[in-house]
Amino acid sequence: MLNVAYREPFQLELMVQADPFSAADLDVIVPNLHRRYSGVTATNRMVAPKLAKLVRAAWLGSYAPEGIARMRARDLLGVWGRRRPLIWHARRNDEMIVGVLMRALGWPFKLVFTSAAQRHHSWITRWLIRRMDAIIATSDISASYLKREAVVITHGVDTEVYKPPADRASAFAESGLPGKYAIGCFGRVRAQKGSDVFVAAMCRLLPRYPDFSAVLVGAVTPEQMSFAAELKKQIAAAGLEQRIVITGELDIADVQRWYQRLTIYAFTSRNEGFGLTLIEAMAAGAALVAARAGAAEIVVEEGVSGKLVPPGDVDALVAALEPLMQNPEAARVMGARGRTRVVDKFSLEAEAEKIAAVYRGLV
Repeated sequence: MLNVAYREPFQLELMVQADPFSAADLDVIVPNLHRRYSGVTATNRMVAPKLAKLVRAAWLGSYAPEGIARMRARDLLGVWGRRRPLIWHARRNDEMIVGVLMRALGWPFKLVFTSAAQRHHSWITRWLIRRMDAIIATSDISASYLKREAVVITHGVDTEVYKPPADRASAFAESGLPGKYAIGCFGRVRAQKGSDVFVAAMCRLLPRYPDFSAVLVGAVTPEQMSFAAELKKQIAAAGLEQRIVITGELDIADVQRWYQRLTIYAFTSRNEGFGLTLIEAMAAGAALVAARAGAAEIVVEEGVSGKLVPPGDVDALVAALEPLMQNPEAARVMGARGRTRVVDKFSLEAEAEKIAAVYRGLV
């Protein structure tokens, strides 16, 4: 087994204890060359340990999860010039660039790229995509923008980590928020995530439903400070400072606990690659009202495991949320159905198995 120590981003230490393997024995390198934690980081972190049970894989870069070996940049020297192919699985342009350059310099890489983007790609991305040996898209919509063959593999979620609480009322009570129920919206606080749409809807609904409070869980980056300040002004003007909370960036364990405190989850993104929070919230048993962005139309069974609304439409969001706020028991039932759907259709194990099958096709 491997025991690994995390130092600083890009300073990762590999320590062998028992049943060791060297870098030369690797099948897959999972790079994460982005210093800021993002949705791509989150999806990568979740599936990597599952992949490591199927193939010999190592993580290169920051935010390494438990359950996968970690390597430093200098460990790459151990695979230079070997004959057996090695998968380099990129998820960003910079990771594709590194893979293309290293292959040109003699590394035996087979290049894989996962694309979640639902938009036309820049010329540099198109140029890089043409040099990949295999492409994975996280939805049919993402695949339609790639202009080449891709395997569609939807993201999954660890349903043993993201799960309903033993007692949702007790979980909510831990939050310190007033009332009995919480509505949440997770992700970086910015217009693209529809944070303003969520706040506008809450300012209209919460005065009518005193048992509910609302929470935005996510980082406020320096460039979004003025945007967040405007949201706080709107909240204050509505007299809801105690009932609409912006947490800022939290540790992943705290985020997972916040999911368990929710009765309803509002996915308000204007545009999104996949939208992992959709299935995280459903796995935790929250009723879902989702904008038609990212994978929402794939994930949600309209009226059964959630409700769909147009992106950026405050009126539609209010209309979809209000019946669930009027009837928390209906929200509970919808949340239970959502949990069942995620367990059946969006497991992390299924995602890992399908990715491993792509790898096997290359080597």
